[in-house]
Order: sequence, then C-alpha cells, then structure tokens
Amino acid sequence: MPRNTSSLSRREFVRAAGVVVGAAFIQGSVHAAQTSVRKAKGPNVVFVLTDQWRRQATGYGGDPNALTPNLDKLATQSVNLSNAVSGCPVCCPYRASLLTGQYPLTHGVFLNDLCLSPKGVTLAQAYAQAGYDTAYIGKWHLDGHGRASYIPPERRHGFDYWKVLECTHNYNRSFYYAANSKTKLTWAGYDARSQTDDARGYIRKHATGAKPFIIVLSLGPPHNPYQTAPSKYRKLYDSKKIKLRDNVPARAQGGARRDLAGYYAHISALDACVGDLLATIDQAGIADNTIFVFTSDHGDMLGSQGMSRKQKPWDESIMVPFLVRYPAGLGRKPRTIDMPINTPDIMPTLLGLSGIAIPKTVEGVDFSAVLAGRTEAANDAALITCPSPFGEWYRGQGREFRGVRTRRYTYVRDLNGPWLLYDNQADPHQLKNLTGEAESADLQKRLDALLMKKLKSTGDEFLGGRKYIAKWGYKVNSRGTVPYSN
Repeated sequence: MPRNTSSLSRREFVRAAGVVVGAAFIQGSVHAAQTSVRKAKGPNVVFVLTDQWRRQATGYGGDPNALTPNLDKLATQSVNLSNAVSGCPVCCPYRASLLTGQYPLTHGVFLNDLCLSPKGVTLAQAYAQAGYDTAYIGKWHLDGHGRASYIPPERRHGFDYWKVLECTHNYNRSFYYAANSKTKLTWAGYDARSQTDDARGYIRKHATGAKPFIIVLSLGPPHNPYQTAPSKYRKLYDSKKIKLRDNVPARAQGGARRDLAGYYAHISALDACVGDLLATIDQAGIADNTIFVFTSDHGDMLGSQGMSRKQKPWDESIMVPFLVRYPAGLGRKPRTIDMPINTPDIMPTLLGLSGIAIPKTVEGVDFSAVLAGRTEAANDAALITCPSPFGEWYRGQGREFRGVRTRRYTYVRDLNGPWLLYDNQADPHQLKNLTGEAESADLQKRLDALLMKKLKSTGDEFLGGRKYIAKWGYKVNSRGTVPYSN
C-alpha cells in the first residue's frame, strides 16, 4: 500500500493498492519456495480483530462506498463466512466469548467494563499448552480495573508478548503498557498503524523460531470517533457522495453521511494495515503455514433503522466480516460459506484448524471440518442475546432480547414476547417486520421453537437484566452501565 495517497483519486487508490498487493503476493511466493525446506511447524495464527466494523462495509461485501483493495484480494484467497454473527453485539461480551468459547451468561461478561475471571482454559492458554508463543497487541477491554490502568500478567489469560491498553478511542494519542513494566508508553501517530508495525516486527522475529505462534492484533477503529483517521484516508470520502442503505430514514441521513465518511476513512486505513501484514507474512515465507483471520467484535447501525452503535438485534449491529485464509495443506478452498457461525464458535474452530484439543469448558462448536469441506455446513442458526441493555441502548429505550439469525431469517423475542421477524432474503434492509402476520404464522412458530431449543441448550432462562446483575453482584449506574475510570 502506498504510504502517501493524499493526492490519489479513489480509482487510482484502488489501482495502486492492487499493484502493491499483487507484487507482494509474487514476492511472497518466491520467499515461500526458498524456505520450503524449513522444518514444518504450526500452523501460526494471525488474528486481526477490529472494533465496530459491520459486515456490509467492504468492497468484496458489495458496499459501493468502501475502498478495501487488500481485503478484497484477501477474500479471493479465503473462506468467507458470510453469516458470521456477534452473538452479544458489544465490546466486552464478544471479547470474553472469543477468549473462552463460552456464552456471556456462562463467563459472566454481559456488560462492558467487567473483569473476565474465566473458569476453564482460555484461547491463549490452549495454544501455549500446545507449544505456541502467544502475543496480544492493542485494545484489551476485559480487565475492568480502569481503562488506562496497568494489567498484571495474571489477568492476561495466557498471552505472553504484551503491548496493550484496556481501552481508548483516542487513536492519535494512544497509550499502552509493554511486558511487565508499569510505565505508560505512547503509540506513535495513528495507533492502528503503529500497532500493525509492531505486529509485523513480531511476525518477522518469530517466523524462523522453533515454536509456532498466535498473535491477536486488536485495533480500535473504525469505532467512533469517526473523523480521526489520517487525512490521506479522509480525503478519499466526500460525505455528500456517500450512498446510504435503504433503511436510513430521512431524519438520520445527514448525520449518517457525515459519520460514514469518517467511518470509511478508518476502514481504508485499516485495509492498508491488513495489506502490510499480509505482505510481511509472504516475505517471511510463512504464508503456507499461517492461519490469517480478519473480523470484528460487532457492527454499527450508523443511521440504519434511525439508530446508532451496537447492542441492537438488526444486521448492521450483529453481522460482522469474517475471512479465514489458512494453509492449503489443511484443506483450504477459497469460497463463501453462508452457514451461521457465532462468537463462541471461533475459539474451538481455530483450535480445530490448528490440531489442538478443545477444552471441555468450551460451549462453542468446532466448525474446522466445515471450513475444510470435510462435512456439510449444517448449523441452523446463531443465538443473539442482550441479557441487560446499558449505555446508549439503555438510553434509547433498549430492551432485553433473545433471538436467532439463520441463513435467511431473523427472529427476536423480548420479555413481552415475539418482537421482530424478518425475511432477510426478500427484505435485506429489514424494513418489514413480519411478526404477527397471518401469512408468517407457521414460520414464526418454527423459529420460536428453534430459539427455545437454543436457549435450553445454553441454559439461558431469559430473565430480566436486573436479575442477572444481582446474580453476579455487579454494580451499575442509572444507565445500566458499570462505572469505569479512564
């Protein structure tokens, strides 16, 4: 990716990026051939986690606005899980489920700014026990002891290499702690760029090591504030030319265009980071022995349904991009799989791809055989939940809900009964709620039975949020939010 794109048009930007990606791929192939005699190990895992990146917002996903040439190229080499669901679509619950393979009411992190105290083996611990080096760079948001506080090794859940801050969205003045030092350090410039460069250095250093590695690169954007990406990426987007989704009402369109222009600028900046990571992997000669994952913790409404942010059960909030490029020797065949996959399924699926035993405490399902094409994509639905609304969702008349997202349908209940039913094939922008319609009665009955089955299998009684807060002994403010300090 060119370092200076401030004077490039949108078309020139994509063309220039494509040339660089293609050159890196060719160069990487040469390096891979040169290093083919190395002793087999691994596979390594590079897991890129972004924050608040909704599924629709990529070029390969059909977004007419998004300039993502590196991700578009990656999609042609990857398994695209087109119905990846953030089962509890908000930061901390997702991250806790990623690290434990459990549902929020099992690990207990169903609100933001709680401290994860897992019962069972975590993702990094499982890899470490299998002989891997482990690394985490960027946003953590699982410690609950203040968003700028030092996190001691015993609360890092198995990650060794460590350059982390609990949480910040000041991307141009971003701090972190390294190793076991309590000295607060500063990322240079736009933090996603500096964090990516640090991850590239880690990959280079460990590419020829005796042990395989797993690294999680957790980036803050495109989470708001939207207007803080480097200027060369902001110049690529004119708010007046942004094409809105059909479900953005007139009253929200002005703000949505302004926010989306900045949102896409962050996205293009992160796309460049992904391109550099992939080039580094190719240049290190480990592409044929590395699992590369690109995804997000949840989406962002950005004016759709007249709403903002996350926690909501609509697709813009719950659906996330999910690309997996993994070694051909493990059966990779680039394609799209539309089977729903949920957050707790990520850990066991990664472990399955890596040939590592899955801890008994994991509740998610290992879909590695589906990715490899050895079994049919048989999962019927992903469970979506909001055990206790808080913050923006609380202020916006938020409600507890449980639902299922199938390949085609979304069905959701709140505490009063059936709430939402959409045919996402016939109505991709979810404009017509079919709940209670006579012609949808049989469908609603079937989906309700499916939801009840999912709740039973996960031990979810679907109680009011206050009951779960009392059960876990959490203290919340008037907005249902756990108070936190910066």
